Amino acid sequence: MNTKIQNLFTRLNGASCAAWVALVVLTDINQAAAQLPVITTFSQNGLLVCSNLAAGTVASVQWASSLSGPWHTNWAGLDTVAVESNGMIHVSVPMFYRVLGVAQTNSAASNMVLIPAGSFTMGDTLDGESDAIPISVTVSAFYMDVNLVSYCQWQSLYYLATNAGYDFDNAGSGKSANQPVQTVDWYDTLKWCNARSQQVGLTPVYYTDTNFTQVYMNGDVDAVCANWTASGYRLPTEAEWEKAARGGLSGQRFPWGNVITENLANYLGDPTDYSYDFGPNGNNSIGILGGTPYTSPVGSFAPNGYGLYDMAGNVWEWCWDWYGTPYAGGTDPRGPATGNYRDLRGGSWAYNASLTRCANRSYSETVQVQSYFGFRCVRGL
Repeated sequence: MNTKIQNLFTRLNGASCAAWVALVVLTDINQAAAQLPVITTFSQNGLLVCSNLAAGTVASVQWASSLSGPWHTNWAGLDTVAVESNGMIHVSVPMFYRVLGVAQTNSAASNMVLIPAGSFTMGDTLDGESDAIPISVTVSAFYMDVNLVSYCQWQSLYYLATNAGYDFDNAGSGKSANQPVQTVDWYDTLKWCNARSQQVGLTPVYYTDTNFTQVYMNGDVDAVCANWTASGYRLPTEAEWEKAARGGLSGQRFPWGNVITENLANYLGDPTDYSYDFGPNGNNSIGILGGTPYTSPVGSFAPNGYGLYDMAGNVWEWCWDWYGTPYAGGTDPRGPATGNYRDLRGGSWAYNASLTRCANRSYSETVQVQSYFGFRCVRGL
């Protein structure tokens, strides 16, 4: 069993307890918990102060369900919470119950980060975006790929998937292994997400039937059904994408602030026409290396506040939603039930700064492929 001992210090809110407890942190929730003596009790609203657990890590807290022995030792993960930026985990442990351990449950790929749940203002009024009138949206927590899906990443799964019966419209392309995959249509991205899920033993999200029995693998199916409770990989909704792109900031044009330069993103500079574009003029010098398409290696620029790269520029990112106005708003909106175009977000190397803004909305026919269309995946908790 691959375990890692870390010091987890137990503190009680409004209760007296001088005990310190060492707990085992596991890299996989499916591994059995080590048998450790439990030497403390918890009151309600207990607070675990964790050492060496990264912010955004998801942990499951197990506690015993009886006041007298034997204490339960099965690992059930009765409360799943995110480690906060200060290294703390807030849990509501029933009075006098004992914490048996804390397991790190970030079983999403190591190259994903947790986007915390919460409300944010979707859209803005900075630049007169008529189809992005601000609205309050609440989004549940989810994981998102740190980087765009690279050409190497795409290819490594594409060939396995085709051998397993998947039928893609396009083989995809990329300027080099670590550049974003492009020339993939919306249907290709859904199939690839399903194949990625199956490769690592997760439940696929996309199906061709409402009972979620026929995994989507072939054809161009507009009425594809999404199982939103499944554990597998999928495209972000438009609301998820914008929340992630803003990186925790509010009311800014870009993931980092209100102005842009070619040191911050791969886009087509045009400072003459856009006062917030500090250029220089023309295509980004990093993208030009190696010729067209002028994509840049994933992760070439600084990440946003959530640790995500290329949320502005490089390639447009396919989203789940049908394009529609106005925004649906509310909790976890997923766009209209039908439509003619699917959403694209983020701008690209071929477009000016205006289209790389967080609030900018674009769209395309689902079969469209371009050298500036790509994607990244998300997963639910």
